[in-house]
Amino acid sequence: MAYQPLRGQKALVTGANSGIGEGVARALAAAGAAVVVNYLTDPEAAQRIVSEISAGGVDAIAIRADVSREDEVRAMFRELLAAWGTIDILVNNAGLRRDAPFTEMTLEQWNVVLSVNLTGMFLCAREAAREMIRRGVRPDVSPAAGKIICISSVHEKIPWAGHANYAASKGGVRQFMRSLAQELAPHRIRVNSIAPGHIQTLPNRADTETPEALNELLTWIPYGRVGLPKDIGKAAMWLASDDSDYVHGHTLFVDGGMTLYPEFAHRA
Repeated sequence: MAYQPLRGQKALVTGANSGIGEGVARALAAAGAAVVVNYLTDPEAAQRIVSEISAGGVDAIAIRADVSREDEVRAMFRELLAAWGTIDILVNNAGLRRDAPFTEMTLEQWNVVLSVNLTGMFLCAREAAREMIRRGVRPDVSPAAGKIICISSVHEKIPWAGHANYAASKGGVRQFMRSLAQELAPHRIRVNSIAPGHIQTLPNRADTETPEALNELLTWIPYGRVGLPKDIGKAAMWLASDDSDYVHGHTLFVDGGMTLYPEFAHRA
């Protein structure tokens, strides 16, 4: 029998119709959790993922919501709770980039990144925490009342010229997660982050399209390979499981060593 440490639990993954979110949704489902696949665009992709998860004998539903809008987040949680009664796991994954040199960055580019990448985490985590506190611990399900996982980035640590809005949002995620962990610990709600390095997703396709681009990228990754969405999925599954029950307020870097500053490796 497959190892399913999340059987009986209900999960929501935001931005789960592609990339890292899809990898996380599939990993949680493989571990036995029922999964809400949140999406904003491309409903066909979301429904395909739901159908494939369901074919494996695990419940899944797709719910459209813009996580930066309070009314849509509340509606998503109402639909989730009507379907399944509660939530055990939230993976705050939805995020985007609007890159520009700082002196050319528009207020709209700044605001949309902060609204999705940071405010969206606040809105979803608030709704999840309210339900987790209301329900409390169910010892037959988990020693934790709930698990909240924020998908951050190595750029919560590494500055990124030309991406000030994105780096600022991820730096904010770090302190948001830590503050939430401090506040929710008495309710037995565990809060952690995953900080991916370079992951092979559609927006990053140009970085690996040619051997030259790939070789240049790999100079920044000591482990010598590009990350895959399933790498983040495995980390999320562990953080959501009772195997990590004493891990709280922590950022898990899943980056092949990008944060080791590899440019210093050969300096005397």
